[in-house]
Amino acid sequence: MSYTCFDVSVQDKIAHIQLKRPEAFNSMIPEFWEELPEIVNTLDDTGEARAIVLSSTGKHFTAGMDLAVFTSGNDDQKDAEPARRRANLRRDVLRLQETFNCLDRARIPVLAAIQGGCIGGGVDMISACDVRYCTEDAFFCIQEINIGMTADVGTFPRLPHLLPQGLVRELAYTGRRMQAQEAAEHGLVTRVYPDHDALVQGVLEVAGEIAARNPLAIWGSKEMINYSRDHSIADGLDYIATWQSGMHQPKDMAEAFAARSDKREAEFADLLPLKKKL
Repeated sequence: MSYTCFDVSVQDKIAHIQLKRPEAFNSMIPEFWEELPEIVNTLDDTGEARAIVLSSTGKHFTAGMDLAVFTSGNDDQKDAEPARRRANLRRDVLRLQETFNCLDRARIPVLAAIQGGCIGGGVDMISACDVRYCTEDAFFCIQEINIGMTADVGTFPRLPHLLPQGLVRELAYTGRRMQAQEAAEHGLVTRVYPDHDALVQGVLEVAGEIAARNPLAIWGSKEMINYSRDHSIADGLDYIATWQSGMHQPKDMAEAFAARSDKREAEFADLLPLKKKL
């Protein structure tokens, strides 16, 4: 299927989603917000991929939300009551949030490969990914404060789980750029690569390592990490016991041990599709 904002490929159980509008710095136009969840949810539903790499093209990863997203569809509401307009705005924000929530909810890990600027909505997006990698020239900016608004599509619920509170507040209040080395020092990115080619190749290699593991165990690991992030330690321990009682597969463990003994790659069944393809 052809998309306005993305190129999508699946090879060796790895899905590669690339932003493809470098001439516009991969800004997030209205089509972006419809296409990304469609792509990710389809990959998640079919179970055909075991890892997703989210990368971009051109000088910058993304310049963030395009102005058209703020202005489209408002003409027919200009004479409506303020309360009704505000109610619609809240629904619009929740809809935009769902575009990145799908990355967090997917059964498969999402790895972000970031070059150049990751601005505004880009920070919302990469905060919802499982792991982030970047180039030496990358920088991150909570741009919303610089245009007089509060970031509202996922940065503030997620970023304090990835960075120290004081640093998040400084970035949010000042709108300054955080360069790649600082992002690495504080754990926002896991590894810094010298250039874009090395970045994409390196992240695809990590995705390949993930794809070689038992996808059910990977799903369980992501589920547990996300649940523990959002709950107490006691709740997390209780949930992992419940999950393990239903999802533990001795057959998969036997295959992992046998493959190690035979010095070969283990062979695991894919995740079952969540719904049939139409």
